[in-house]
Amino acid sequence: MHRSIPPRITLFLFFLLLPVAVWAQATYKLRGTVRGTDGTGLPGANVAVSRLGLGTATQPDGSFELDLPAGRHQVLVSFIGYQTTTQEVNLRQQDQRLDVVLPTAGNELGEVVIEGSGTLEQKLNTTQMGVERLTAREAKLLPALFGEVDILKTLQLKPGVQNGGEGTSGLFVRGGSSDQNLILLDDAVVYNPNHLFGLFSTFNSDVVQSVDLYKSGFPAQYGGRLSSVIDVKSREGNAERFGVSGGLGLISSRLAVEGPIVKDKGAFILAGRRTYFDVFTRQINRLNKDTEDYNPIPDYYFYDLNLKANYKLGQKDQVFLSGYFGNDVFGFNSTNGFNFDFKWGNRTGTVRWSHEFSPKLFTNTSVTGSRYVYDITNKLDQFSFGLSSNIRDWTLRSDWEWRPADRHVVRFGASGTLHRFGVGSLRARAEDNSLNIGQDISYDGQEGGIYASDNFTVSDKFAVDYGLRLSGFRSGSNEYGGVEPRLATRYSLTPNLAVKASYALMYQYVHLVSNSGASLPTDIWYPSRLSARPQRSQQVSTGVSWLLFDGKLLFTNEVYYKWAQRQIDFRDGAQLFVNPDLDSEFLYGTGQAYGNEVYLEKKNGRTTGWIGYTLAWTNREFAPQRGGPGINQGRTFYPTYDRRHNLTAVLMHQLTDRVSLTGSFVFTSGNPTTLPAARIAVQDVAGTDLEIVPVYPDRNSYRLPSYHRLDLGVVYKLRPRPWARESDLTLSVYNAYSRRNPYFIFFDEVKNEDTDQVLSYRARLVSLFPIIPSITYNFKF
Repeated sequence: MHRSIPPRITLFLFFLLLPVAVWAQATYKLRGTVRGTDGTGLPGANVAVSRLGLGTATQPDGSFELDLPAGRHQVLVSFIGYQTTTQEVNLRQQDQRLDVVLPTAGNELGEVVIEGSGTLEQKLNTTQMGVERLTAREAKLLPALFGEVDILKTLQLKPGVQNGGEGTSGLFVRGGSSDQNLILLDDAVVYNPNHLFGLFSTFNSDVVQSVDLYKSGFPAQYGGRLSSVIDVKSREGNAERFGVSGGLGLISSRLAVEGPIVKDKGAFILAGRRTYFDVFTRQINRLNKDTEDYNPIPDYYFYDLNLKANYKLGQKDQVFLSGYFGNDVFGFNSTNGFNFDFKWGNRTGTVRWSHEFSPKLFTNTSVTGSRYVYDITNKLDQFSFGLSSNIRDWTLRSDWEWRPADRHVVRFGASGTLHRFGVGSLRARAEDNSLNIGQDISYDGQEGGIYASDNFTVSDKFAVDYGLRLSGFRSGSNEYGGVEPRLATRYSLTPNLAVKASYALMYQYVHLVSNSGASLPTDIWYPSRLSARPQRSQQVSTGVSWLLFDGKLLFTNEVYYKWAQRQIDFRDGAQLFVNPDLDSEFLYGTGQAYGNEVYLEKKNGRTTGWIGYTLAWTNREFAPQRGGPGINQGRTFYPTYDRRHNLTAVLMHQLTDRVSLTGSFVFTSGNPTTLPAARIAVQDVAGTDLEIVPVYPDRNSYRLPSYHRLDLGVVYKLRPRPWARESDLTLSVYNAYSRRNPYFIFFDEVKNEDTDQVLSYRARLVSLFPIIPSITYNFKF
């Protein structure tokens, strides 16, 4: 049966595409790619014709398109860390193609560092607000904990992005919780981006090509989360020659192999890394196993593997295959027969087909799979007990890009996802079969969305990126949907000064159930169903971007306000595992987040870096509901990731052609926390011992001491050797002045030495990391 398109969608598409027809004009198109000498596409490279004031930035795969009038043009191609080149093109009655290979600049140290998106001029002129593009170049220069480079920790050095505490990779963006970040690896969702209980991320810097972080004004193609989008693209491999690269560090080693499948037509990259804590702990346990009262050290290690391959089927078709497999393994075997094993990990896979229908119309169609699973097993003598949970996704999506004129970039597409939520699995058995229990609780869900947007350059001064996303979700008989408008604008007051504003409405249909009081993570992903309705947020932001000192510095100042509905928390004493009525444990509230982000960045010259400062407030309110008091008796409180002040400074200096000096400084206000305000002594019956009962004030009414840390690093580029074409030694000093930053607080009893009577309680601050030096050897041959 034929169904007509709803009038409101027809009207939206009419107004979306009307300006396209009005502004369309005949031009010739210059299309091509910008790649490094290893064949990898360079995202955010600048392609410009300075005489005409026209230019563009390359896409994540290094491709670009630029509409130019007929005639001869000098095309300038540049990218930070690579030599700038000028190419001449002659457009006569037809479109042309230009493929550029940029050699690495002579004073750069090897392959991989992090930059902001493109040049400062591109950041000034982009319509999008609250976006950062990171490539893999700068991360390996910045100092890192134990020398293990971490992309997510680099993001924490940007304004508006908070970490979850000392040594963690959890991200809290503009007042949102950690599960409100959409994290993608080659279009596949990564549900837990952490290794080592949050100390490191799952992203191997050897494989990362680029990272796009969106904090506001989200493009219409993204949906399903409230706070941010972190879109990670992996490298495609070297289509010219075979190569091996890697590194040896204090706690881990890594190795990557890449090369052509068929020269100039296809390439692959295969990379892996592994920690070796367990190698040392097993030796220590073996040497001390016969010692009296010896407590074995737990085993721990993580490993991950990345694979990506691509192949050109023809001039207009290319296919991509990528996959990720990673696991964390924690085990404890005591001498009294108690064994504990905990495993968790991600798997993702992507198959993508890219096709060019015409010089103005392109499409990418992909099938992705994602799985996150964790499993806890306890064994005591003849009895074993296990808990596990998982989530599995299969997604089909098609994204289209249409460039009808040089003033328009129209994007539209659709996606559909099949979810399988394994919210709880319980296993209990005895070896003699006197006990054998098994229970599984799972739900299915279907999520979909369609979108359309137009990036419209109205004039040399004014540009707008507007769009609409329609999303929906179903689990069993429960159905939900939402309309998500998106808008971002830019107006250039002068060639060096622009004001910007954006608005976005987002829905989130899947929810993370996490027991924050547990000593180990107990994460359960749960669908919108029954009383667990979708979360919803709106964000408005405005700001100014200003190029200073002839374009050498970029200053930005952004103000944002975000309000959210149906935020989820849990009643006190909630039963989270293997609960068929889990939604009855939820409480629902509202939230607000607002702040001001100031940012100053320098990208050119021997000395580069940035300074960022954020002044922000985040609060939550859960009114009395379901016959209970709600949270905090319904009064507003600050969540643990609320930070009033956040200051970051990053400095990188090219001392010589072979030596780079780097440093970063972080200062943040202390985490809100709940501590007892007093204690009272209760005696039930005369003559019995007194029971000490703590008295707690409002939730999170105290703050831990402020957090600050200085990290230093030196990168020394070694001379070429027969076994290593490129290599360097990286020395990092984490927490250089050994600040004892707060991890948590506990209370000691102060007793009378003679009577052993408790006189008072004394707060004790626990810190995690003192000064930690590390050295890493990186190589490529």
